[in-house]
Amino acid sequence: MLRRDNTGLIVIDIQGKLANIVHDSDRLVANAVALIKGMKALDMPILWLEQNPEKLGATIPEISEALTPLEPITKYMFDGCGSEAFDKAVKQSNVTTWLVCGIEAHICVYQTVSSLIRLGYEIELVCDCVSSRALSNKEIAISKLTSKGAGKTSVEMCLYELVGDCRATEFKEILGLIK
Repeated sequence: MLRRDNTGLIVIDIQGKLANIVHDSDRLVANAVALIKGMKALDMPILWLEQNPEKLGATIPEISEALTPLEPITKYMFDGCGSEAFDKAVKQSNVTTWLVCGIEAHICVYQTVSSLIRLGYEIELVCDCVSSRALSNKEIAISKLTSKGAGKTSVEMCLYELVGDCRATEFKEILGLIK
């Protein structure tokens, strides 16, 4: 079960033209926005990665607006853990379980999650917020990552798990994001 005291979100590379050409991109973006807003409503830690934004473009406006006032961590290696700034942010977060969303599932998401698992973090892939240009690559990435120990979840499942109680002050806001 996810717990509010040890869980955070990592948003990986939902940027540039690629964000609009991945499989089911409209759904990915809408779900990622809901997830980010839900995590903010619950006052949960969020880390935001961008892959080589000078060449690939910045995070798309819908996502960057949801992430405001946070700032992205720029990376050049596909594996976010290859970035000193990201490694430092992960360590300073006091998070032991990371929800992960982003693109592309079989490249940057796969490599970053593989490293986080190797470093001892629990990972939950938010499967309706992860994509690749080809659905088959998304499916392969999820399969390989679950075989390495990553769990699978959805936006609705993880937000309800984290809010935990319909009497919680954040419940109404979470409900509004899901419906």
